[in-house]
Amino acid sequence: MTWAAWIALGAPLASAAAITVAGERLTRRAAGLLATAFTFAAFGAAVYTFVAMWGRDESDRAQVSTAWTWLSAGSFHAEQMLAYGTRIVAGVTPNRGGTRFQGAVPIFHTVQQAVKETGADATVVFVPPPFAADAIIENAEAGVPLVIVITEGIPILDMVRVRRFLADTPRTRLVGPNCPGVITPGQCKIGIMPGHIHRPGRIGVVSRSGTLTYEAVKQLTDLGLGQSSAVGIGGDPVHGTSFVDVLQAFEADPETDAVIMIGEIGGGEEELGAAYVRDRMTKPVVGFIAGRTAPPGKRMGHAGAVISGGLGTAEAKMAAMREAGITVVDGPHLLGRAMKDALGRQGRAKPKVPAARRPATLSAGARKGGGAQAAPPAQRGGKAAKKAAKGERE
Repeated sequence: MTWAAWIALGAPLASAAAITVAGERLTRRAAGLLATAFTFAAFGAAVYTFVAMWGRDESDRAQVSTAWTWLSAGSFHAEQMLAYGTRIVAGVTPNRGGTRFQGAVPIFHTVQQAVKETGADATVVFVPPPFAADAIIENAEAGVPLVIVITEGIPILDMVRVRRFLADTPRTRLVGPNCPGVITPGQCKIGIMPGHIHRPGRIGVVSRSGTLTYEAVKQLTDLGLGQSSAVGIGGDPVHGTSFVDVLQAFEADPETDAVIMIGEIGGGEEELGAAYVRDRMTKPVVGFIAGRTAPPGKRMGHAGAVISGGLGTAEAKMAAMREAGITVVDGPHLLGRAMKDALGRQGRAKPKVPAARRPATLSAGARKGGGAQAAPPAQRGGKAAKKAAKGERE
């Protein structure tokens, strides 16, 4: 057992002993302070950071991920990332610079030192909630372009402070907090997702829910579709990367043919994502909204999954997604099959043209006899355009 573990185990014993002695020599306040000192000593002994590096192949520019860990969580997931093939190149923990993790990964005193020595350009953070905001800011100050935060329960005001800081450092992109991370199957895993259920493919996955991400991924793997990448954006009310950010990336990615989008009650990001799909996306999207049975005002799992003032309901989000042309399913168990069906329909139909480039034509409502108006004949092309032009000449 390490000395850090002995301190961690000794903290509660020290607390009990201090309270016992307090009746004779110490006040209870002094006893509490003594116990707190032991607790923070245990915490300080247990916190350290890992850095990982990956690339599509050995010739690619090195990418690096830093993982802040508390007790055994970060160590466990660092080992899992190593086993998946992510090349971990450095770790960070104050006062432990010069040591090595598992005898191979060098440890630095600060993130800045790790970045300077290794060229780190992505980080994954496991720091406990009270200290996570400072960890994010330290990574941004070190110039890390991508910061992935796994930590759940970061105080909202802390995240407001982080967002304000990142607004002045646009080079750094934040994913999370309270997310499972990012994975490109067969290439790199940075986070806590189970790597064995992923398979290389051409379907992108973006989700606010970690476990539902795994559900969708497993279905795609079982159906032989696989994933191009899977991104968990997190379920906290104040976070970094949004649905729109990831949808833009998938739309531009030539290795992604379609997207699964999983949202939750609360907030308005699903509606914004739906608007982007409606106006800009040419690829089919299948969606699901979790929390349909949640009562208003009750938080369901994630801090951001709460209906407040009648806003953020599952019904409103599903309606917005359907209006945008997204195939919305009633249960997560239907995501894979719905995606396979959507790909089949795409093969029999012409791809959708983004609104910005779409020629004016009859709306869906007009084609069905609704009240929408048809475009002027000259804009419709074909015989209608020729007839209109002839009338203008006359």
